[in-house]
Amino acid sequence: QVQLVESGGGLVQAGGSLRLSCTISGRTASGTVMGWFRQTPGKAREFVAAISWSAGTTDYVDSVKGRFSISRDNFKNTVYLQMNSLKPEDTAVYYCAARAGLSVLYYTSTYDYWGQGTQVTVSS
Repeated sequence: QVQLVESGGGLVQAGGSLRLSCTISGRTASGTVMGWFRQTPGKAREFVAAISWSAGTTDYVDSVKGRFSISRDNFKNTVYLQMNSLKPEDTAVYYCAARAGLSVLYYTSTYDYWGQGTQVTVSS
């Protein structure tokens, strides 16, 4: 059974940084695309960033480019989302997701596995 376990959320002031972690178990990370999505109340879950584990390719939503960075640790089967220069509008529940394949995709329906979510709150 595939499981995604997230950690690292919290409360931070605007301009600060947080690092989210997501560890995958139950399947090999190779051949998997790992993504981060976020959701605020009343809004649809939106794509934030993703990394193709085998290819190493990454992509980001425009609003976080230059501020967020996604990376992976092959030994720990863990993907990280380093979030710098945080803004109040980054406040959301952040979800880790995984799908089999090599291509980064942006739609929630294309991901097969989801973590439980971790709250990120950025105060102004």
